[in-house]
Amino acid sequence: MTISEKVAYLKGLAEGLNIDTEKSKEGKLISVMIGILEEIGMSIEDLEESAEALGEEIDAISDDLSDVEKVVYDDEDEDDDECGCGCDDDDFFEVECPNCGETLMIDESVLEEGVIQCPGCKQKFALDLSDECGCEDDDCGCGCGCEDHHEE
Repeated sequence: MTISEKVAYLKGLAEGLNIDTEKSKEGKLISVMIGILEEIGMSIEDLEESAEALGEEIDAISDDLSDVEKVVYDDEDEDDDECGCGCDDDDFFEVECPNCGETLMIDESVLEEGVIQCPGCKQKFALDLSDECGCEDDDCGCGCGCEDHHEE
Protein backbone atom coordinates (compact mmCIF):
# COMPACT_ATOMS: atom_id res chain seq x y z
CA MET A 1 0.00 0.00 0.00
CA THR A 2 1.46 3.35 -1.05
CA ILE A 3 1.48 6.42 1.15
CA SER A 4 -1.24 8.04 -0.98
CA GLU A 5 -3.42 4.98 -0.54
CA LYS A 6 -2.88 5.06 3.23
CA VAL A 7 -3.78 8.77 3.36
CA ALA A 8 -6.92 8.11 1.29
CA TYR A 9 -7.87 5.36 3.75
CA LEU A 10 -7.37 7.78 6.65
CA LYS A 11 -9.49 10.38 4.87
CA GLY A 12 -12.24 7.81 4.38
CA LEU A 13 -12.14 6.88 8.06
CA ALA A 14 -12.43 10.53 9.05
CA GLU A 15 -15.37 11.06 6.70
CA GLY A 16 -16.97 7.88 8.04
CA LEU A 17 -16.88 9.32 11.56
CA ASN A 18 -18.97 12.28 10.34
CA ILE A 19 -16.68 14.72 12.12
CA ASP A 20 -17.88 18.29 11.76
CA THR A 21 -14.93 20.03 10.08
CA GLU A 22 -16.56 23.47 10.12
CA LYS A 23 -17.69 23.84 13.74
CA SER A 24 -15.50 21.41 15.71
CA LYS A 25 -11.93 22.47 16.48
CA GLU A 26 -10.84 18.82 16.45
CA GLY A 27 -12.59 18.30 13.11
CA LYS A 28 -10.81 21.28 11.58
CA LEU A 29 -7.48 19.98 12.91
CA ILE A 30 -8.04 16.49 11.52
CA SER A 31 -9.12 17.90 8.16
CA VAL A 32 -6.02 20.10 7.87
CA MET A 33 -3.75 17.22 8.95
CA ILE A 34 -5.26 14.93 6.31
CA GLY A 35 -4.78 17.66 3.68
CA ILE A 36 -1.12 18.00 4.66
CA LEU A 37 -0.65 14.22 4.56
CA GLU A 38 -2.15 14.15 1.05
CA GLU A 39 0.38 16.76 -0.12
CA ILE A 40 3.26 14.90 1.54
CA GLY A 41 2.14 11.63 -0.07
CA MET A 42 2.04 13.21 -3.55
CA SER A 43 5.45 14.82 -3.02
CA ILE A 44 6.96 11.49 -1.97
CA GLU A 45 5.50 9.74 -5.02
CA ASP A 46 6.92 12.48 -7.27
CA LEU A 47 10.33 12.06 -5.64
CA GLU A 48 10.20 8.28 -6.10
CA GLU A 49 9.33 8.69 -9.79
CA SER A 50 12.15 11.21 -10.24
CA ALA A 51 14.63 8.91 -8.48
CA GLU A 52 13.62 6.01 -10.74
CA ALA A 53 13.98 8.17 -13.86
CA LEU A 54 17.40 9.39 -12.68
CA GLY A 55 18.48 5.80 -12.05
CA GLU A 56 17.53 4.88 -15.62
CA GLU A 57 19.45 7.88 -16.97
CA ILE A 58 22.50 6.96 -14.90
CA ASP A 59 22.36 3.41 -16.28
CA ALA A 60 22.20 4.78 -19.84
CA ILE A 61 25.14 7.13 -19.20
CA SER A 62 27.11 4.28 -17.63
CA ASP A 63 26.51 2.12 -20.71
CA ASP A 64 27.59 4.97 -22.99
CA LEU A 65 30.70 5.58 -20.90
CA SER A 66 31.54 1.89 -21.05
CA ASP A 67 31.34 2.03 -24.85
CA VAL A 68 33.60 5.10 -24.93
CA GLU A 69 36.13 3.47 -22.57
CA LYS A 70 36.18 0.38 -24.77
CA VAL A 71 36.98 2.46 -27.85
CA VAL A 72 39.52 4.70 -26.12
CA TYR A 73 41.38 2.10 -24.09
CA ASP A 74 41.33 -0.62 -26.75
CA ASP A 75 43.01 1.82 -29.14
CA GLU A 76 45.48 2.79 -26.41
CA ASP A 77 46.41 -0.88 -25.89
CA GLU A 78 47.27 -1.18 -29.58
CA ASP A 79 49.43 1.97 -29.44
CA ASP A 80 51.41 0.74 -26.41
CA ASP A 81 53.47 -1.63 -28.52
CA GLU A 82 54.90 0.96 -30.89
CA CYS A 83 57.84 -1.07 -32.15
CA GLY A 84 55.83 -4.26 -32.78
CA CYS A 85 58.19 -6.52 -30.84
CA GLY A 86 55.70 -7.60 -28.20
CA CYS A 87 57.77 -6.23 -25.32
CA ASP A 88 54.77 -4.44 -23.78
CA ASP A 89 52.61 -7.56 -23.84
CA ASP A 90 51.86 -8.34 -20.19
CA ASP A 91 50.38 -11.80 -20.81
CA PHE A 92 53.08 -13.51 -22.89
CA PHE A 93 56.83 -13.27 -23.39
CA GLU A 94 58.98 -14.23 -26.37
CA VAL A 95 61.86 -16.60 -25.64
CA GLU A 96 64.21 -18.22 -28.11
CA CYS A 97 65.18 -21.85 -27.57
CA PRO A 98 68.99 -22.01 -27.21
CA ASN A 99 69.03 -25.54 -28.72
CA CYS A 100 67.00 -25.19 -31.92
CA GLY A 101 66.45 -21.42 -32.14
CA GLU A 102 62.66 -21.66 -32.25
CA THR A 103 60.81 -18.62 -30.85
CA LEU A 104 58.47 -19.62 -28.03
CA MET A 105 55.66 -17.63 -26.44
CA ILE A 106 55.43 -18.26 -22.70
CA ASP A 107 53.16 -16.85 -20.02
CA GLU A 108 54.04 -15.52 -16.59
CA SER A 109 53.52 -18.86 -14.80
CA VAL A 110 56.16 -20.53 -16.98
CA LEU A 111 58.43 -17.54 -16.49
CA GLU A 112 58.17 -17.95 -12.71
CA GLU A 113 59.12 -21.65 -12.95
CA GLY A 114 62.35 -20.69 -14.67
CA VAL A 115 62.62 -23.90 -16.70
CA ILE A 116 60.81 -24.66 -19.93
CA GLN A 117 60.73 -27.55 -22.41
CA CYS A 118 60.87 -26.59 -26.07
CA PRO A 119 57.99 -28.17 -27.99
CA GLY A 120 60.14 -28.30 -31.13
CA CYS A 121 63.31 -30.10 -29.95
CA LYS A 122 61.91 -31.38 -26.61
CA GLN A 123 64.99 -30.08 -24.75
CA LYS A 124 64.61 -28.38 -21.38
CA PHE A 125 66.46 -25.17 -20.68
CA ALA A 126 66.63 -22.56 -17.94
CA LEU A 127 65.37 -19.09 -18.70
CA ASP A 128 67.91 -16.29 -18.59
CA LEU A 129 65.91 -13.34 -17.24
CA SER A 130 68.73 -10.85 -17.80
CA ASP A 131 67.76 -10.49 -21.50
CA GLU A 132 64.09 -9.74 -20.85
CA CYS A 133 62.52 -6.37 -21.61
CA GLY A 134 63.37 -3.52 -19.33
CA CYS A 135 66.81 -2.55 -20.62
CA GLU A 136 66.62 1.11 -21.64
CA ASP A 137 70.04 1.06 -23.33
CA ASP A 138 68.76 -0.03 -26.74
CA ASP A 139 68.26 2.03 -29.88
CA CYS A 140 64.48 2.34 -29.90
CA GLY A 141 63.99 3.12 -26.20
CA CYS A 142 61.27 0.56 -25.60
CA GLY A 143 63.47 -1.82 -23.63
CA CYS A 144 63.08 -4.79 -25.95
CA GLY A 145 66.49 -4.82 -27.61
CA CYS A 146 65.16 -4.17 -31.11
CA GLU A 147 67.25 -1.80 -33.18
CA ASP A 148 65.47 -1.20 -36.44
CA HIS A 149 61.86 -0.40 -35.53
CA HIS A 150 62.26 3.35 -35.03
CA GLU A 151 63.99 5.76 -37.34
CA GLU A 152 65.73 8.75 -35.86
